[in-house]
Amino acid sequence: MNAIQARFAALLSHNAAADPQPPLLTTELAHRLLQRLDSLRLFAHGYPLLTNLTQGRVTPADMLDFAYRHELDGLSLHLLDGEQNSLSQMSPGQLAAFGDKARALGLDVHVEISSTLPGDVDRAVAVALAIGSRNIRVYSRYEGHLSRVMGLIEDDLRRLAQLADEHDLNFDFEQHEELKSDEIATLLRRVGHPRLNALFDFGNMINACEEPLPALEKLAPFIRQVHLKGVRIVPEAGGFGHYGVLQGSAEDQLPGARMLVELLLLGDTAPQVVAFILEQENHYVAPAFRQVGEDLDPFIPYREMSETPLPPGYSLDRMLADEHRWANNQVRYLRGLLGELRLLAELALADARRA
Repeated sequence: MNAIQARFAALLSHNAAADPQPPLLTTELAHRLLQRLDSLRLFAHGYPLLTNLTQGRVTPADMLDFAYRHELDGLSLHLLDGEQNSLSQMSPGQLAAFGDKARALGLDVHVEISSTLPGDVDRAVAVALAIGSRNIRVYSRYEGHLSRVMGLIEDDLRRLAQLADEHDLNFDFEQHEELKSDEIATLLRRVGHPRLNALFDFGNMINACEEPLPALEKLAPFIRQVHLKGVRIVPEAGGFGHYGVLQGSAEDQLPGARMLVELLLLGDTAPQVVAFILEQENHYVAPAFRQVGEDLDPFIPYREMSETPLPPGYSLDRMLADEHRWANNQVRYLRGLLGELRLLAELALADARRA
């Protein structure tokens, strides 16, 4: 194994289990990887600056400026991010102005909500249409035994499919800590609608008692959007929680590079993933939702929407300042990782030409 192959293998093996082994950087893979890197679309996300949004220090329009300043391709924003300044509180004129600004900056906007309930979905659809967005992220927060929860979600997903056709929209269901990847894949197969797919979060499978790479493999046929973040895995009684850390830091226990490459390569003739979204969640605390050896029809507890309280010892002013540093840090880290993948692919092709 030459130095190029050794570095590629080391990069993709970091925090990854030994089986399966990372692929060899063949000439074919190098060409495909370069093509996918050229077409990759990076999006900003509201969560890295959530405290600033909540406190009114940053507005949704400011998030568009952040995405433009960092030369990103778009912004994924929760309907409620920004409290009184949020998309949910904007007048029709303000929504139109927000959409106009996004288009003027050459940015796509994806909308996110933390629900599949009809009323919440209808509000998100109205906002998406008003700002010119065609993509809505959803996840469910039902409580009850798994069989009941799956039935409720399936009913909601069938309604989403009808709305998608009616309004030329795409809905992506996120694996959000309580459902396993194969359960989500089962629901999407049952509904079987091309505008209804999945958003894969880098760390949420941990709370569903899954490992990252097997979870990705199970959900792979449906993954259309991705949340990128760093996670420290927290063992709990019977399961695992996770704690948000800076992506790529020494604390990050995810096989981030391997997942990124696997996701980049999805899609036979065209990229399957339309948005890689920078969702740094430093200091976010998420408890275990599923357990080792649980019943066949386990009880799924109700979950609140995600939020990050002030970490111990933090003042509000420090959190407000540090969020900006952490958001910038993630852009820099991802660009560095993508640059290294590009360099290795180019070196592999140059090496092959010399052979």
